[in-house]
Amino acid sequence: MSDAPVQDVMPAFNLAIVKEIRHFIVEDLRTARRFLKRVDRSIDIDSLSFALLNEHTSPADVPAMLAPMERGEDMGVMSDAGCPAVADPGALAVAEAQRRGYRVRPLVGPSSILLALMGSGFNGQSFTFRGYLPVEAPARTAALKEMTREITRYRRTQIFIETPYRNNRLLAELASALPGEMLLCVASDITGERESIITRPLRQWRTATYDYGRIPAIFLLYQ
Repeated sequence: MSDAPVQDVMPAFNLAIVKEIRHFIVEDLRTARRFLKRVDRSIDIDSLSFALLNEHTSPADVPAMLAPMERGEDMGVMSDAGCPAVADPGALAVAEAQRRGYRVRPLVGPSSILLALMGSGFNGQSFTFRGYLPVEAPARTAALKEMTREITRYRRTQIFIETPYRNNRLLAELASALPGEMLLCVASDITGERESIITRPLRQWRTATYDYGRIPAIFLLYQ
């Protein structure tokens, strides 16, 4: 969730639904409560129920989170950043709801992945979202080779993300390991106050001045 005014990133229809929901599955409790107050300061946060679903949650704990839906009540899934259930733990809750036959209704809103692709100038007809690249060196090298092959052979845009505090390290690694003519787009803080979407050949990134540390970013490669 960016710090942009909620009216700038979410339709009024969504906001009206959010005001009616009493039960939420969230990735970060503090972020969720702050967001709801931005939606409408009259919302009584203490009257709402929140279930925490993040990278540390055991999948075995997810079914119990849907107890309100068993009673016929609506629930909302809220991510910390980005689009709920896309590269996001909330997908576990959605999968459980689907298994039980509950109605699932995705609400229109910003997806940093698609917004980054739209702003990159890269191929939007054929692309692959890879999530986080492997941390281990051999697997990471293999992933870079596979992305290069898909770009050169299939003209397929490669999209991936990194933990924000490792953004600068990843960018430097891409610039040194991949061909200089390959294009890299870094789309950071999308819909936020510091939004930046920059596409350059990697040879220019090698000498560029940048600092994406601790800023959510999407990386895209193409040629």
